[in-house]
Amino acid sequence: MRRNLYVQVLVAIAAGVALGVIRPDLAKELKPLGDVFVKAVRMLIGPVIFCTVVGGLAGMTDLRRLGQVGWKALLYFEVVTTVALAIGLVVAKVVAPGEGFHVDPATLNTASVTSYAASAREQGIVAFLMHIVPTTFIGAFAEGEILQVLFLAILFGIVLANMGEKGQAISALLHDLTGVFFGLVDLVVRAAPIAALGAMAFTVGAYGLGTLVSLGKLMASVYLTCLLFIFVVLGGILRVHGFSILGVLRMIREELLIVLGTSSSESALPLLMQKLKANGCGASVVGIVVPSGYSFNLDGTCIYLTMAVLFIAQATDVSLSLGEEFSILGVLLLTSKGAAAVSGGGFITLAATLATTGKVPVAGLALILGVDRFMSEARALTNLVGNTVAALVVARWERDFDPRRGGAILLKPEPPAPAMD
Repeated sequence: MRRNLYVQVLVAIAAGVALGVIRPDLAKELKPLGDVFVKAVRMLIGPVIFCTVVGGLAGMTDLRRLGQVGWKALLYFEVVTTVALAIGLVVAKVVAPGEGFHVDPATLNTASVTSYAASAREQGIVAFLMHIVPTTFIGAFAEGEILQVLFLAILFGIVLANMGEKGQAISALLHDLTGVFFGLVDLVVRAAPIAALGAMAFTVGAYGLGTLVSLGKLMASVYLTCLLFIFVVLGGILRVHGFSILGVLRMIREELLIVLGTSSSESALPLLMQKLKANGCGASVVGIVVPSGYSFNLDGTCIYLTMAVLFIAQATDVSLSLGEEFSILGVLLLTSKGAAAVSGGGFITLAATLATTGKVPVAGLALILGVDRFMSEARALTNLVGNTVAALVVARWERDFDPRRGGAILLKPEPPAPAMD
């Protein structure tokens, strides 16, 4: 048990919470432990995605399948994120977490949200699409931009697949490099308990448990909605495709705890790709669906965004008509797709959405800035589960799932093949 990463991270999270309550000054100084771990993992994300995607595409005999996987993944992302946005909207209307605050926007301290509002003015669909193409080949890796690395990997993989036998030596080298990078990931992940301790201690020490009480209704609503989405919506999708939600959660339990401790779903991305391939998903499907899902399939972020918009409207006594609520939903369908592309993307997307309403004050961001860190765990965990489900579903659609290796996550595992005489 002491050597089990799952147990180690769980103990570290509990210790971090306790330290944040008992010694908040010391706890706040431990923030670099979590930051360094996330930086170390992000350092490896680009090479892992590049090698995995290129290796998967290079092995494709029919490159038309690349387009099939791509459009099916995007279709799934759009449908499921729309459901997530709608669920967040409905729950926020029913629970009404912001009612009773009666906040005057003029009294809010907007200094802390000025940078987010400024960044929001720079965001747009054209800017987002332009951002996918890197300025230089190396720049995509240097800046750790997932979509840019994925774009380069797809181009590289297509060319390598068309080279036939001439490209086999490069493919073999990339296969070996993939093993090296995953070995580095395993090495870095050994520090996950220390990172979880530092990140959780900082969060509790910096913001205090008192902050949770004042905005507890909003936080409870976000967490419960995310749980509802995971077990009802994603669980239902998995069941239709022959998978067990409990089996899937058991499969990624270490990744879930790492995300819980660090508040970053990216910290588990390399491990998630490795785990999915080990449990029956085809390498090409994993290589395309998971990295793209980290920008286009942010289920938890979508839930949070709609609930946050309505919370601020309710807290500042702004009445929104049904048409205005649907227009917010439409805006979020577009703006939420780039929420992970930049640092603080969720808050920037929220600021941009508030600005488009013309009624809900952007200054209202100051109301939730203090507890945003506490809700980031719910967003990150739901995003991780959502991208795991997306990869499994698309693998089923593409008939690229091996049930012999994925029996632990199936509703009815296939019996082993009979022994040969």
